[in-house]
Amino acid sequence: MAGNVIDELVNTLYETIDDAPAVPLSSKCIIEREKALDILEEIRANLPNELKMASEIVEKRNDFISAGKREYDTKLKQAEEMAKQKLNDHDLVIEARKRAAEIIANAESRSKELMRAAASYCDDAMKRTEVSVDQTLEQVKSTRAQFLAAMKEYNNK
Repeated sequence: MAGNVIDELVNTLYETIDDAPAVPLSSKCIIEREKALDILEEIRANLPNELKMASEIVEKRNDFISAGKREYDTKLKQAEEMAKQKLNDHDLVIEARKRAAEIIANAESRSKELMRAAASYCDDAMKRTEVSVDQTLEQVKSTRAQFLAAMKEYNNK
């Protein structure tokens, strides 16, 4: 998935910086600007995929919830029809009402459970995406600061 691509790109950028030759008599390093910028562009190009995946997860969650509601409505209609058919017999009416209540309770419970699971899954996916984006941004900021410091030191010599 795109998350793996972004992780690989961030690792490549990290390794590029880690393996960069040191500026003599300092802890600064020199990196190839074009190589670093190319890696950052690839990261930028892959981020929308993460966001698209999160949107797809939300859409699937909504479809899942809609399917649960449709099932609920179908079961409710079936229970109502069953109750009408058995209206003449009191014992059957009581049984139908019990069954309808069970079906409604089960459907509502399942709908809530599905909603909780979908919300939890979406929240987790969005948290992972947010953490990945934050980490990438922090690494880019750090790399830029190191680069600017190295260039300033180089120009001062």
